[in-house]
Amino acid sequence: MTFLHAFLVFLHILGAAAIFGGWLANFKTPTVTQWQFYGATAQLVTGLLLVGLAEMTKGDGGDGLNHMKIAVKLLLAIGVFVAALLGRKRVKAGQEVPTGLAHGTGGTALIAIAVAALWV
Repeated sequence: MTFLHAFLVFLHILGAAAIFGGWLANFKTPTVTQWQFYGATAQLVTGLLLVGLAEMTKGDGGDGLNHMKIAVKLLLAIGVFVAALLGRKRVKAGQEVPTGLAHGTGGTALIAIAVAALWV
């Protein structure tokens, strides 16, 4: 279980890096990249798996979860995923991604990263 947890955390961090890095790389010409969409998907899926794993092992000496923090992180992850999905649909349709949508994707991811790191 330790390896599975570490691997999921690794994938979760890679997802955050893809979203945030893609946002910074395209800051002057805002868009939603394919990698930002993949990162948002990875963040949502691995986050849910990490919570499930933590709930399964909390009887084995694991710490209890802060369900309020999990709920806030889930709402932020859904927001990032929906924004990335809408942005990718516009790119695939050959339309320009609105600046607010592109910055909303990266900015909301930044807020989610801050919540994860600073809410103890």
